[in-house]
Amino acid sequence: MQLVEKKTCKQHCQKKIMFLPHELIIQILLWLPVKSLIRFKCVCKSWFSLISHDPHFTNSHFQLTATTTPNHKILFISTFPFETLSINFEPLLDDYNASVSLNLECIFPEYPTHFEIKGSCRGFILFCCSSKIYIWNPSTGVHRQIPISPFGGSKLDVDYFYGFGYDHSAEDYLVVLMSHHDSDNPPLHLEYFSLRGNTWNEVEGPHYRYTDRNIHTGEPRGGLLYNGAIHWLAYRDDLQTEVIVAFDLMEKKLSYMLLPCSPMHCSLWVYGEFLSVYTTDYSNDTVVIFVMNEYKVNSSWTMTLALPVDVIPVEDFSPLCCTKIGDIVGTDDGDDGSGLVKYDKNGQFLEHHSYTNDDFRCQVTMYVESLLSLPSDGDNHQA
Repeated sequence: MQLVEKKTCKQHCQKKIMFLPHELIIQILLWLPVKSLIRFKCVCKSWFSLISHDPHFTNSHFQLTATTTPNHKILFISTFPFETLSINFEPLLDDYNASVSLNLECIFPEYPTHFEIKGSCRGFILFCCSSKIYIWNPSTGVHRQIPISPFGGSKLDVDYFYGFGYDHSAEDYLVVLMSHHDSDNPPLHLEYFSLRGNTWNEVEGPHYRYTDRNIHTGEPRGGLLYNGAIHWLAYRDDLQTEVIVAFDLMEKKLSYMLLPCSPMHCSLWVYGEFLSVYTTDYSNDTVVIFVMNEYKVNSSWTMTLALPVDVIPVEDFSPLCCTKIGDIVGTDDGDDGSGLVKYDKNGQFLEHHSYTNDDFRCQVTMYVESLLSLPSDGDNHQA
């Protein structure tokens, strides 16, 4: 009798331990990384529905990880052969356990050509492939093809800029095109595609042109997302100088800022919390970094660091991002574009590592892992 009572008591305790309130389960899941949550979708139907289709959960998870333990990645994509590699740059660059291959081939019915990454926002990547525009979440495989603009801004015979960002006021992702053609009147054409509205919209632009500062490359420029706006380096015709032009995603307006240095060999990036410009000083074998301490205040530009590049094999460097402790990570700009370099926050060289031996240049971008879906994405596909 006593043995039966003990057994019944033990079974009762096990049942009590196994039960957790649904609200508590949600709170536990919110703290898990994206990779684990994707695996846990197969636990039960309610978890699958929560992780895959509950916008409140996915948004809460994104906001929580963004403020606590953001899981930023660097993505390499090569087209010959067609391969993808996602790298966690927080640990040592040669830690192969921190890198993983991703499946992108499922998006394309045939072998892709002329692949160009144009932007990254909230876990999604904008890219062009064979004159088509796609948005892709590398973490979940969700993707969507953007329809061709009816306004003609995406024609191949015009000089144009790409942008991709998120309008928080409308909870909407926007694909932005800024273009010009000699026969246009006005000379600048500005338009954006709203994923929530599933439509292209025209914006009245200024009566002067912004032209691509790298027009000789023949590649449309991808914009830098910062502070709710998309930024490009461009030549402003009426001022006859290079500037930073910004498109505000909420107000749908253009503005511009002056550069702190010669426009030759300079590019944009985000250094910590600041809009930043880096330029190559070939006479001193350094990459010089300027930051704009107060956004849109031209007088607030400050030279912050000079990174030595004679310590890496190709002596060329383009910063991409910063680690949690302030280390600077970027590409080595070699022939294949598949190497990463890391400096500490004081500009001291730490390490260099190459990831492929291909003879073709890779496309590189940074993204953050997320479970987010796209608005009005009933036509999306899951990889």
